[in-house]
Amino acid sequence: MENLLVVVVIAAFALIVIGNSVRVIREWERGVLLRFGRFDHIKMPGIRLVWPIIDKILIIDTRVVTMDVPKQEIITKDNVSAMVDAVVFFQVVNAEYAVTKVENWVRATSLQAQTSLRSVIGQSELDQLLSERDKINLSLQNIIDEITEPWGIKVTAVEVRDVTLPDSMKRAMANQAETERERRAKIINAEGEFQAAQKLTDAANVISTNPQALQLRYLQTLREIGTHSNTTIVFPMPIDLIDPLKNLLETIKTTNEQ
Repeated sequence: MENLLVVVVIAAFALIVIGNSVRVIREWERGVLLRFGRFDHIKMPGIRLVWPIIDKILIIDTRVVTMDVPKQEIITKDNVSAMVDAVVFFQVVNAEYAVTKVENWVRATSLQAQTSLRSVIGQSELDQLLSERDKINLSLQNIIDEITEPWGIKVTAVEVRDVTLPDSMKRAMANQAETERERRAKIINAEGEFQAAQKLTDAANVISTNPQALQLRYLQTLREIGTHSNTTIVFPMPIDLIDPLKNLLETIKTTNEQ
């Protein structure tokens, strides 16, 4: 009876040891093995054995992590206060460094992203923040990636997600946009009038050198008038016919005065 009890105890102990020794590492994970507290090697995906008490394994997820950078109030280079938030995409590319070089790589990356966001936005003007978002995103990515690289972290992308401006600044920008639209409209109208005047000048030059062109234009105008149901038809008279009559009237007036 005692022998049977000993066998049962040994079997249960063996099962506990084996259960604690077997680790299943999934495809997107890496196991950092510490033996007697020192880094030994990286366990790849699959079923792996770990010695109890002697070894300790830390499982690291190597998939891309999407992290929100909390919205914070930032003053731009031209002294405009704005609420800005962002999204950071990063992943572990060196599991050993993520465990041995930094205490909490997720929290460290988050804090570094917040600090870099304030720094980059603070060095940019409001117009750059609104119109050159791609350059700011790239600058943020390079700065954060350079700092997190020794931790085994690769920053794949940074996106400034939302920029909230004060109501007074929104009204000022709306007024500026309206003024700009009015200016462009006046310029377009002026250009249209200039082109129309230029075309009329060209037409007048052609008609002055060729009187028959004016007569053809008269006939074309009469034809256009005749196509409509008009009760009154106006016949245009060339200026050349009026000038002799005007000269004759002036001659008669001069004779009477004498």
